[in-house]
Amino acid sequence: MISLQGISKSFKVARRAAGLRQAAKSLIFREHTVVEALKDITFSIGEGEIVGYIGPNGAGKSTSIKVMSGILVPDRGSCTIKGYTPWKERTAYVGHIGVVFGQRSQLWWDVPVIDSFQLLKDIYRIPPDEYRRNLALLTETLDLGGLLETPVRQLSLGQRMRCEIAASLLHGPSVLFLDEPTIGLDAVSKLAVRDFIRTINREKGVTVILTTHDMSDIEALADRILLIGKGTLLYDGTLQQLRGRFGTERTVTVDYRGGSGQGPLVVEGAESVSWSPERAVFRVDTGKTRIADVLSRLSEQAELLDVAIEAKPVEELIVELYREHRI
Repeated sequence: MISLQGISKSFKVARRAAGLRQAAKSLIFREHTVVEALKDITFSIGEGEIVGYIGPNGAGKSTSIKVMSGILVPDRGSCTIKGYTPWKERTAYVGHIGVVFGQRSQLWWDVPVIDSFQLLKDIYRIPPDEYRRNLALLTETLDLGGLLETPVRQLSLGQRMRCEIAASLLHGPSVLFLDEPTIGLDAVSKLAVRDFIRTINREKGVTVILTTHDMSDIEALADRILLIGKGTLLYDGTLQQLRGRFGTERTVTVDYRGGSGQGPLVVEGAESVSWSPERAVFRVDTGKTRIADVLSRLSEQAELLDVAIEAKPVEELIVELYREHRI
């Protein structure tokens, strides 16, 4: 479905020192710095995958998306998506993709949403019957019924993002690029967008490339993650594989009924984090000690009332990965 081989892209950035004299000098003598946004990026994505494309600010994520959507032409390398080279066959290619940039709109600000949809129908040359079917499906699943007659400028951010996603899917694309699709959304809107992404992936087989800083989006949606840093692909694997590398640590919280004069609970192989006469919290490396053994030893010391076992949050796993690659 998607194949990138050795993609590189650099930009020339003007530089000058502060001050009026330096500003005048820059009118005659311009200094530039070359910034390598992408360096030999290579990966493949299969049909129907949901891939989380992550990295710190300035890592090259948006540049990659713009190359894959045909907006930017790389300096070197090849990119094939559904048999098309995006920047060479853009007119034919755009009918197969949908793109949502969280901070940019493809809807016209002062007109009702339905007018923007009608214009997109003409731009993509969507047959009338297909347009009606797609519009009805998107209106129902994204709950757009009360929004279509409203000017875009009067919509809340969550409402606008639902309309943006609908606009990107009106023509029935098989590949969807989502760049920060839930940025600034409230919890209800985030859940609605996530549910919809899962639905179109499951029922229509839409391939989704999700770029976001919200790790809860990645954990909820992505089967696989690609980590990019300083323009280089640093990691390609599943969240389960990432947990296997950095996530063997568990936090075990036990509520218990101790006897009179009950002292702190002590278990070999478990590090005590906090303790009170009713609750104890331990940190356990499951690569070295089994949780079952820890609970067995605790039950010998006190009557356990409740047990909670928590894995390391995915945000911490990503930070560990960043540290490993020094980004």
